[in-house]
Amino acid sequence: AVVSTQSRSRLVRSTVGQAARCIRTSGVVQGGGAGPHNALLTHLEEQENRADMEWEFTEENKERCKGIIAQYPDGHQQAAAIPLLDLAQRQHGGWLPLAAMNHVAHVLDMAPMRIYEVATFYTMFNRNPVGKYHVQICTTTPCMLRDSDMVVKACKENLGIGMGETTPDKMFTMCEVECLGACVNAPMMQINDAYYEDLSEKDVHEILNDLREGRTPRPGSRIDRFASEPITGLTSLTSPPTGPGYGVRDDL
Repeated sequence: AVVSTQSRSRLVRSTVGQAARCIRTSGVVQGGGAGPHNALLTHLEEQENRADMEWEFTEENKERCKGIIAQYPDGHQQAAAIPLLDLAQRQHGGWLPLAAMNHVAHVLDMAPMRIYEVATFYTMFNRNPVGKYHVQICTTTPCMLRDSDMVVKACKENLGIGMGETTPDKMFTMCEVECLGACVNAPMMQINDAYYEDLSEKDVHEILNDLREGRTPRPGSRIDRFASEPITGLTSLTSPPTGPGYGVRDDL
């Protein structure tokens, strides 16, 4: 049979696309620029991450689990998978071993694979150990245009590590991430639950040094911007709102 050039081209593109997807989803990335959330597409038995480890929520967190699950209708407790995984990660020092995922599956009466699917999809879940402070630097377009490269460079200089690596004292882990939703206040980085925005090189070093020395840096904008207001001040809503009936015809 004669195959047209256009058909051959489509076949080649399809084959290449399938191969690329297999490469992206079948390998186990270790170290380098991977980051702790990308390194467990296939489980590897390690001393601190064994399938036969005993793991369960603390008594305090068991009560929290009950409260979380109670927010959902009967029979829909699976909807609590993400908050319970987040609770498990916080209990385990910032990352999720396989045993913790299995326990969450047991609590929610779900197949473990369904929990693995959630934990491997969302980058908020770390499947490798992280340091006490998880430094996540946004390098997506808005931050890049506002010199996120400077933030990356300053972090590397201050911490002495590269992307996806942890300092020898287990204090800091540094990762490159996609948009963190603070584009107006770029460049920015997230450390644990805190956002640090409108960063200069000096700010980056100051924040990291404060954390290293046990101090708590002030989160938010480093130029005293309120929320995400324009640097030059408000451009709308600059006067008090009008009262009821403003602009309505007198005969109505």
